[in-house]
Amino acid sequence: MNLRVVNWSPARRSRTVEVFLQRPAFDAAAEKAAAEILSDIRTRGEPAVLAAVAKFEGVSLKLSELRVSQREFDETAMQVEPDVRRQIDEAHRRVYEFARRSMRSDWFMETGNGGRLGEVFTALDRVGIYIPGGTAPLASTVIMTATLAQAAGVKEIVACSPAGAGKRLSPAMLYAMKVCGVTEIYRIGGIQAVGLMAYGIKHCRPVRKIVGPGGTFVTAAKRMVYGTVALDLVAGPSEIAVLADSSVNPEYVAADLLSQAEHGTGHEKALLVTDSADFAAEVARAIARQVPQRSRRSLIRKVADANGILLVAAPSIDLGLDLVNRFAPEHFELMVKDPDALIPKVRNCGALFVGPWTPEPVGDFAAGPSHVLPTGGAARMFSGLTVEDFRRRTSLVKYTKEDLRQAMPVIEMFARIEGLDGHMNSAAVRMSQI
Repeated sequence: MNLRVVNWSPARRSRTVEVFLQRPAFDAAAEKAAAEILSDIRTRGEPAVLAAVAKFEGVSLKLSELRVSQREFDETAMQVEPDVRRQIDEAHRRVYEFARRSMRSDWFMETGNGGRLGEVFTALDRVGIYIPGGTAPLASTVIMTATLAQAAGVKEIVACSPAGAGKRLSPAMLYAMKVCGVTEIYRIGGIQAVGLMAYGIKHCRPVRKIVGPGGTFVTAAKRMVYGTVALDLVAGPSEIAVLADSSVNPEYVAADLLSQAEHGTGHEKALLVTDSADFAAEVARAIARQVPQRSRRSLIRKVADANGILLVAAPSIDLGLDLVNRFAPEHFELMVKDPDALIPKVRNCGALFVGPWTPEPVGDFAAGPSHVLPTGGAARMFSGLTVEDFRRRTSLVKYTKEDLRQAMPVIEMFARIEGLDGHMNSAAVRMSQI
């Protein structure tokens, strides 16, 4: 694994940097595959779902095996050792508390004429959650998705995750699902899981919304079912950017970059931007020392070989921040002497981690905000998953006669210039009766 430091400035653009920044949020090959599989599921239902599981997950499931039974759910979840249960409970408590604190309340304002305006928030009745499991059973993603649905008051929480050749889901994952109030579980992953949740089959009603991260194929499938169901955001392969100066221990920076490179799809991105080429070289040496110690070193090397790890020396920290804002990373660690002074200048990232004692994995596992965040540059226009993604906002308007009378000039003007006399009549007929 050969990492080199790239010198960059706004006046001296680097092709290496530009190629790194311009990663696509969507993959054309994945979208083609998603279109074919989703069309088959929409047409044939259960047989298409089971055929896709066999072809792409290497598992031959019977229809009766697709859904995890209540007995398996209960028995397997309780096989988890007590300490793991305690820590899952603690993570759930932290995320649930954050979600409840961040929930918007219904609100109302008076019109001044006896009327009322406002907004009312209602939980979705049935949602689907995708939990990746291809290279690692992400029990933490259960916490970071289902907990929010639970806090919002969703009654039916459907979870899908690939089980692999053993046909069994991780006990820790099932325990997390139990704690978070998941009501249905299907041992299925990939495009076929998205199709199952979006279109439904005989034994699984469609959901209203699908949330959760996934690789390029899941991301493509989610995009294609938009409109049939609601979606959360573009949450594909993991990304991290670190803006650091020489006040930081290079071992910290190296460890944090590798924490995201180990996810294993090969499409991950890890970026260091610093104001010192010497410091960047120190980080490169620290990465070389740490990689052999990691259990997933082959996956990390796969990312590095795909040019997914980039170390950049910029003329200054401020200009380096401009580069990070262009990258719009999923995760952004700000590790400089005075990070608070730079926070107002951070424009584009999914989540911000401030200071040397806030490594990105605290966001993955423990802090409180969801770790489901926008990737592929989507942080320029999307925010991370929140409890409000599991609720609908309904505006409320209650007018009195006087409210309508005062609004008539506005209604008449817009109806006239837009040629909608029926709109005007709908209001005018009331005024004529007074």
